[in-house]
Amino acid sequence: MTGPIALFAPSLVGGGAERVLVNLAEGLVERGLPVDIVLSEATGTYLAHVPPAARVIDLGSGRVRRSLRPLTRYLRTERPRAIVSSMDHTNLAALFARGLSGAPTRVVVTVHNTFSAVFRSSPRLSREMWAFMLRRCYPWADAVVTVSCGVADDLARATGLHRDRIEVVYNPVITPDLLKAAQARSGHEWLRPGQPPVVLGVGRLTPQKDFENLVSAFALVRRTRPARLIILGEGEDRASLTALAKELGVERDVALPGFVPNPLAFMAQSAVFVLSSAWEGLPTVLIEAMAAGTRVVSTDCESGPREILDNGRLGSLVPVGNPEALAKAIEAVLDGPQERVPFELLRPYTRDAAVDHYLQLIEGRIAA
Repeated sequence: MTGPIALFAPSLVGGGAERVLVNLAEGLVERGLPVDIVLSEATGTYLAHVPPAARVIDLGSGRVRRSLRPLTRYLRTERPRAIVSSMDHTNLAALFARGLSGAPTRVVVTVHNTFSAVFRSSPRLSREMWAFMLRRCYPWADAVVTVSCGVADDLARATGLHRDRIEVVYNPVITPDLLKAAQARSGHEWLRPGQPPVVLGVGRLTPQKDFENLVSAFALVRRTRPARLIILGEGEDRASLTALAKELGVERDVALPGFVPNPLAFMAQSAVFVLSSAWEGLPTVLIEAMAAGTRVVSTDCESGPREILDNGRLGSLVPVGNPEALAKAIEAVLDGPQERVPFELLRPYTRDAAVDHYLQLIEGRIAA
């Protein structure tokens, strides 16, 4: 087929999966391939980063569950060569729409998070229903992709899918633009020369990212030395994080600037980057921080950090939800040598590596 490659998502709001989609689009366009970015609703910060050569298709449905009809119409009319979707609800929509459209489009479904962690607090019936749906429907895909080996293993255990049916493709995180962005200045007064060291966290302010763990750990670090904490991102936990910082007496040393257009500049200028998550799939921000030359500390959550950090060789791993252990790891980094991870070890997370792998799947050169 000679049609476009479609990348399907709910929107392009500021998040790791959306940034990955734009990076993939840039890499495909760079290879001279036609790309459609198909959105349930064409909104979000990353719309401004879509490469000019890519078409944005607004299904105008607002939500994924209302996207089935317009997505089916798009597939029937445009007959894309392949559609790459991410997140379980968009994956199912892509599979059903392909079936209804009759188009010979290849479907590549992508899973970014560990199934068991996402559904851990869900009612048992809901969890079992989703597991049943994925077990029945994902085999319809031409390729099932996860962003880490940990996510692949978890998906196989949770749903009963055969592990050898699941392909691991690391996210296209490191790009020329990313490396350039890391050289910019953040403009934040706490990151000027001569200021106390800054501990940085980046992500949506949600329970998954467990920034309460980071604030609590920072309060312990602050007892022993001057330091500051910046957490970039927005979300439902803003008020509780602000209240916790005040309760622990560190509110003057904690800043929540919200979503910023260039977090890489903050990463490159910070003393240590901390991933405090309760669970992940493949934490993009951890890779970005390492590419920016920043020393890192991470919880040993499911999944991704242990893979990325090579079992702790490239950065500290601490137990989930343990502020004392996190504080000790942060202090060790602040007191240790300023060494960056050799770029060669990060090459699997480059845009070119990911684009090569996705094109092999799209062209059927890897058996699914």
